[in-house]
Amino acid sequence: MADLTDAEARVLSAVDEAWAVARLQDLVAVPSVGGTPAESEVQHLVGDWLEELGCAVDRWEVDLAEAATAPDAPGQEVERSEAWGVVGTGPAAEAGTPALVFCGHTDVVPPGDRALWPRDPFDPHVTGGAVHGRGSCDMKAGVVAALAALAAVRTAGVRLARPVAVHAVVGEEDGGLGAWAALRRGHRGDLCVIPEPTAGAVVTANAGALTFRLEVTGHAAHAAHRDRGVSAIELFERVHAGLRAFEAERQAGADPRFDGVPYPYGISIGRVRAGDWASSVPDRLVADGRYGVRLGEDVAAARAALEVRLAELCAADPWLAGHPVRLTWTGGAFASGSLPAGHPLLPAVQRAVADTGAGVPPERAIPAGSDLRLYAAAGVPTLHYGPGDLHLAHGPLERVPVDELVTAARAFALLTLRTCGVA
Repeated sequence: MADLTDAEARVLSAVDEAWAVARLQDLVAVPSVGGTPAESEVQHLVGDWLEELGCAVDRWEVDLAEAATAPDAPGQEVERSEAWGVVGTGPAAEAGTPALVFCGHTDVVPPGDRALWPRDPFDPHVTGGAVHGRGSCDMKAGVVAALAALAAVRTAGVRLARPVAVHAVVGEEDGGLGAWAALRRGHRGDLCVIPEPTAGAVVTANAGALTFRLEVTGHAAHAAHRDRGVSAIELFERVHAGLRAFEAERQAGADPRFDGVPYPYGISIGRVRAGDWASSVPDRLVADGRYGVRLGEDVAAARAALEVRLAELCAADPWLAGHPVRLTWTGGAFASGSLPAGHPLLPAVQRAVADTGAGVPPERAIPAGSDLRLYAAAGVPTLHYGPGDLHLAHGPLERVPVDELVTAARAFALLTLRTCGVA
């Protein structure tokens, strides 16, 4: 561990593991699935904690009508009757724009088949040195790590020269509604760290992701004479094979920061619905999927590339040439995003992590969309570093190691002091 100032040593010692684990369990216990009332409940809980930490807290109800019509809105995949934004700004000797922002989302994806979980996904428990439960990894542990860093600064009695802020946001899983709303309200910072799970790396770029729908039209017939019909399922098989080939082409020349990731710009079909009777040839199929956007690729250009390829696939098929697949763009739209090359935020985070004794984290890119692109587009240099492994997110084995939670909190505490300064 490097030589630390007295203030840095005191703040590191003040990071409270028990406090962080208890807060994480409290957050996981709130089933804040996107679009449910608990999505607002968890936001108010984080707001209360920020007030307890001495932050000035801005809570506001997001204008959903505006979010549905604004040209720069990121889109949503779930219906909401309300959504809340919460931003806490820590006390400092000087007012003004925060020197550092931690942005974390509190919404989670549905748990899926609960029978596949070892126990209730919203009954958090500590087993094998990890906190288990839906949202523990993605990304309530990251939110708690940021809060624990602020708590350590407060406990150590260190007064910051410039403010630090925590943006608690919703709707990240389906587009980025909360981050968009926070930025639209005017909340900014000189720098931003998003503590998404990064498996010990620092993530400086992320691919984008677009959701789409395919509607395939066949011709119905009695199943006893299926040769008289045209199965929409069999048509989709051909289309899907073509999309897999297209996917393989788009991986060529991927950024080396994606090292070890086979599909940085993947195409995945997540839901398929077809037919309405077992003894009929299905005449309609609807498939919803996710389409990866390359680093630096314009979203409009990415859409056009898929549209052109789908048109080519249809033109090459006797039936689909006259009955082309209908493609529509639905739900969230994630552009790619990246930290500017050579920006000092990367070595600052790497040094902070190393100074906790955890070693220097490598630089990586991830194939998932995130709020990084919204902050980057707003002119705020942003990267990811946080506890947990994205491979465990969205699944029934979701968990986060306690030691990674503590390491992130300690690194964030050091980064806060070094970025905001000590008064």
